[in-house]
Amino acid sequence: MVRLLTDALNIGYGERLIVKNLSVTIPDKKITTIIGSNGCGKSTLLKAITRIIAHQSGSVLLDGKDISKENTKVLAQKMAILPQTPEGAAGLTVGELVSYGRFPYQSGLGRLTKKDYEVIDWALEVTGTISYKFRPVDALSGGQRQRVWIAMALAQETEIIFLDEPTTYLDMAHQLEVLELLQKLNREQNRTIIMVLHDLNQAARFADYIIALKDGEIVKAGACEEIITKEVLHEVFQIDAMIGRDPRTNKPMCVTYNLLKGETTYEEETISPVYANANANY
Repeated sequence: MVRLLTDALNIGYGERLIVKNLSVTIPDKKITTIIGSNGCGKSTLLKAITRIIAHQSGSVLLDGKDISKENTKVLAQKMAILPQTPEGAAGLTVGELVSYGRFPYQSGLGRLTKKDYEVIDWALEVTGTISYKFRPVDALSGGQRQRVWIAMALAQETEIIFLDEPTTYLDMAHQLEVLELLQKLNREQNRTIIMVLHDLNQAARFADYIIALKDGEIVKAGACEEIITKEVLHEVFQIDAMIGRDPRTNKPMCVTYNLLKGETTYEEETISPVYANANANY
């Protein structure tokens, strides 16, 4: 069953279209990654699908219903979004921030119930942040804060989670920590994860499905084997990439690349056996 899709979606600011006539189906209970160059419409697409911004025409359908006509609290019980640079945590403890994820379930009085507190503690446990519960968010490292924001999204108890560049500003170890957490949530709890990533090799390693955008249009969408190719990366990023294999996952990876300076064609390069067949030694 298809839960989430867009149909002929046009999104813009004023008269300028950013996303053009975009139709895509998001695989349920999988990790989907959106890639593309800066300004191609990745974040704009996420914001429109989650109704942060309005689209000009077309539709976003969730469970067969147009999200533009859905009740806000009902929609917030189905999908959560972690923006690129979350704000609003100043002066809050970790527990207080994560409790905001319970907003869609609160009555007019806004009081937390026993169930709310149980879900908050569960979200903190799952993300490994329970020990920070009474600490100020401002006192945490970048990686710790990112996990806390993910805990808040989990406390929202949605089956679909959107993340806009969740590894931004994090070092390599913390990037991997966050991505492995998202993969765990997908595999163990069947959460549908949709995220924007800049790192192509991270996208290939963690995604089941990749959407490659250029100038607000889909160049290609499919499994990483179909997207992390010399041809697709040439069209999307204007680079001449050498594609090898990740020795740990056997998935395709961009080993190195050159900028294409006006060239419209390129010749195949021979990839070193060290990269092309690295998995043979593992």
